[in-house]
Amino acid sequence: MFWMISNRTLPSKPKSPTPDKLLAEPGPTTYWLNASTDAANPAQWGLVSAADFKNQLVAAAGKFPNIGQDGNFEDQKQIALLVHGYNNSWEDEADCYKRVCTSLFSGDASLGGCVMYDWPSEGAVTDYLPDLAHVRKCAEPLADILSELYDWMLGQQQAAQQNPARACRAKTSIVAHSMGNYLVELAMQVVWVRKNKPLLLSLINQLLMVGADVDNDLFKSGEATGLSDGDAIANLTYRLTALYSGLGLVLGLSAGLKHFGKRRLGRSGIDRTYPVPDNVWDIDCSRIFLANKGKISNYPRGVHSAYFELDETYALMRQLLRGVDRTVLIHDRLAPSPLTLAAA
Repeated sequence: MFWMISNRTLPSKPKSPTPDKLLAEPGPTTYWLNASTDAANPAQWGLVSAADFKNQLVAAAGKFPNIGQDGNFEDQKQIALLVHGYNNSWEDEADCYKRVCTSLFSGDASLGGCVMYDWPSEGAVTDYLPDLAHVRKCAEPLADILSELYDWMLGQQQAAQQNPARACRAKTSIVAHSMGNYLVELAMQVVWVRKNKPLLLSLINQLLMVGADVDNDLFKSGEATGLSDGDAIANLTYRLTALYSGLGLVLGLSAGLKHFGKRRLGRSGIDRTYPVPDNVWDIDCSRIFLANKGKISNYPRGVHSAYFELDETYALMRQLLRGVDRTVLIHDRLAPSPLTLAAA
């Protein structure tokens, strides 16, 4: 089963709506299911109610194995939310979602289930600023979804105290790409404030910020209040990993359009001139891209889209989503050590 939540506007009075006909304008949240084997075929998607979507997703997660108190939590299945970036038509999103599902959420090695979050990108390289405006409008709707998840998980936690058999069988994760990370940043800040700024509450188990189009000093505490969007994310997430590379050219432009003079997290990694929460780290993927120069030249956005094209980056994402400890990833050479990078 494939899953999609969309904040694109439905065309007026469609006879049989398909997601490829949704408009590039923010609109009410809609929910879609696809029971076929082709996530990229718009004809296979059907519009459903919010209640039906939730019930079917909960039922699917309820079929995951129960690892129990003594199980290996790296093997626990998960429901992940995939949030696309700037300059993506619905067709672009669906193709990426299909690759992610094939690589990480299918077959005997499936990590669980994946939901595509469809915000209304214009799908044109010249529409960076309109896309940015749409992201800001979609922050509240995404926050509503995450807030409902927060409340549902809290209820399940309380139920499990009475009956351990009712414990959640899935952890929750987010994989966000490019400008989609800015949307996640804004939405999680809203959720954190709504829930009275809880400390170290793992609403999201693993957050992967892939080629993130956000300021690389995101985790600097706010000068006026002592709190920042980064504080919100760090307190709502068990672990955050930023995948970045200085080889990508796409993010160079946004540094001037969005926050002049400030580096992008997805291009420069975390700004460590400020204290960074211990559950936040980054991985330079440049060595993977340098080893795949020939393939990357054929990708429409070069390095910026290569994260979702290469087997090596999928292997890294798989272990990150499983929750494998960073020291193990460094030892197994899936992630470079800070000392290796410093000497490079």
